[in-house]
Amino acid sequence: MDSLVRASLLLRRIFRMGYGTALTCGLAAYVVLGGATAPLGPLPVVLGLVWALLLVKRLRAKLRLTGDAKFALDFELGALLAVGLDAALLRFDGTLSGRFSPATYVLVALVASFGRPAPGLAVVAWVVALDAAIRHKTLGESSWEALATQAGFAFAFALLNLLLLRAEVARIRITARARVERELERLRDDARSYRLLGAGDVAAQKEDAEERLARSSVEEIHQSVHYALELLRRCLDLHTAVLLWRTDSGTHLRISELSTASDEIHDAPFSIGDGVLAAVIAKKEAVLLSNLRPSYKVPYYASACPVRALAAIPVIDDGIVRGVLALDRVENRAFTPHEHELIAQAARYCLRAIQNERVFVQLERAKVEQGKLYRAAQALGAAMSEKDVVHAGVRAAREIASFELAAVTIWDETTKMHEVCAARSEGGEIEDLVGQRFKQNTGLVSMVVTNRFPLPYKGEFDPAHQVVLSKRLPWPNIPSLLVLPLLHHGRPLGTLILGAKRRHAFGDTVRPTLEVLASHLAVSLSNARMVHKLETMATTDGLTGLLNKRAMLDQAAAKVAAATRFGRKLSVLITDIDWFKKVNDTHGHDIGDVVIKGLADILERTKRATDVVARFGGEEFVILCEQTDEAGAALLGERIREELEKTVFNTPSGPLSVTCSVGSATFPEAGRTWEELFKGADEALYCSKRTGRNRVTAWAPVSISRIKAG
Repeated sequence: MDSLVRASLLLRRIFRMGYGTALTCGLAAYVVLGGATAPLGPLPVVLGLVWALLLVKRLRAKLRLTGDAKFALDFELGALLAVGLDAALLRFDGTLSGRFSPATYVLVALVASFGRPAPGLAVVAWVVALDAAIRHKTLGESSWEALATQAGFAFAFALLNLLLLRAEVARIRITARARVERELERLRDDARSYRLLGAGDVAAQKEDAEERLARSSVEEIHQSVHYALELLRRCLDLHTAVLLWRTDSGTHLRISELSTASDEIHDAPFSIGDGVLAAVIAKKEAVLLSNLRPSYKVPYYASACPVRALAAIPVIDDGIVRGVLALDRVENRAFTPHEHELIAQAARYCLRAIQNERVFVQLERAKVEQGKLYRAAQALGAAMSEKDVVHAGVRAAREIASFELAAVTIWDETTKMHEVCAARSEGGEIEDLVGQRFKQNTGLVSMVVTNRFPLPYKGEFDPAHQVVLSKRLPWPNIPSLLVLPLLHHGRPLGTLILGAKRRHAFGDTVRPTLEVLASHLAVSLSNARMVHKLETMATTDGLTGLLNKRAMLDQAAAKVAAATRFGRKLSVLITDIDWFKKVNDTHGHDIGDVVIKGLADILERTKRATDVVARFGGEEFVILCEQTDEAGAALLGERIREELEKTVFNTPSGPLSVTCSVGSATFPEAGRTWEELFKGADEALYCSKRTGRNRVTAWAPVSISRIKAG
């Protein structure tokens, strides 16, 4: 039955994929056989409607796509247009060489321009083949020269359009990308120079939210500083007021903001030791100059010095000269002490504007990171199993940092073993590591568990000198790696491993947040283990590891409901150790527990994967067998009885052998509810007890039939 379903689905898929091409070929055959030149009748009209409907459907499918279309879609669309065009030429011109024949080249150029190369060339080949077939079959032409010429022109049109259009599109894309990259790089340079972004984390700033924050912060600084410079220039009758800021390398100054009446400003970066401003950087003191001559070099002017008086104030932040505020006049009027104080206040204002914006950025980042951690805590708190906790933790980490590989290892303190419990990667490089175990070694994971500290220190992975898991479990060669310890009350539970294919992926901007996330993940992992332990204790017998009575009753209700719904057989077996009180009284309860565990082991070995076994109380066990009739239950009971009879238990007073009695009842003969089935099996068990023990008895409608031991 399954094979028939699969075959029908396969045929349906083939039909859905190929019916368009089949219809296109059928329409082409109709045109080749002279249908386009035949008198107009019902058949041509119907086929014309089929052509139009198929064309509209393919056009709608093409327009809905956001990426490249499949080969079949592009080919069918071009082939349909070619069939329609040839049919129209034959209908209105009676030939393919009439006044409208150049439309074929327009079609070829259109298909080559808007489709991928492979289907475009296939459509051109289709156009040439269809043209040849029509000329030979319909028009009776046999000039291979004309056909070769037309085919050459068609392929030439297609290749020219394909090459020229795609080259132009590629040029526009490259130009636009370069323009965007230049603008982004300028933004990052400004932000780094104001220390709004951390150096070395350039790649991490590609996130939209980070770039918007950096852009708004840089613009805010520019507006504030420009307002101060414009105010100074107008109030002090200045020629130029300019804030020069050190580049990220620290070796050059460049114009950060400017208010000037000059047209000869030199906006390229210049060396900090160049011109009259070098003393400001070197001495970290203000410089007030007058009687300047044209031969003096003021670096931010492109030509000879046009001013006669100049004041330059260093902008110092944390003891480091970050920039210079320079003001000059055309007239030879020295700056007064009052003006000097005003300029110094303006320099402090510019610095405060930058510092305030820096604090704002830090607060905004902190708010964003807190939001991410809050969402992570919610997701981790809702996860109840270890698997859900791990998946929630990896998803939360992806919000904080960009990475391609993630894995979680669990540390077993008792066995001193690590186990990879989860592994994900975009290319599937590490999925095979799930379930792998390795001993404590000198790898990064083992060192992180031992030292309780993230590694590598700078987040850079060197595969030549570093091992992640163990030498027999290789890790992909990627430049960025971070192994975080999962600590709960100082006790290591495992590690969270993140890997990225770009450098500096785990810098100072994301690393602290990832460490906080790892602590949340460890707490949730510990809680999930506790929940699992409580669930196990609530449903499992502590001595044997089998289900307890409560769990068995839940399973029984579901099994009886399934048997009722689907009309299946269901058997219940109850087994009880014979003379068990005598075993306890003679050998002690410790030996009695050994005997109980021995019977539990036998039940686990002999049952099927779908059977359910539970300790119902004391020395009594229940087995629930799906799709098992009375004969199957009897065979299972016999195997259990024989296995226990052959088992010898060692005791201080010598070897001990015990037997058991078994009773069984089968659905629906013994009853249609769990209570009726259990009662029937219990009656059969007592019948075994009353008739000599060490036997299996099946419930019967009128009397209990006994199956004696062989």
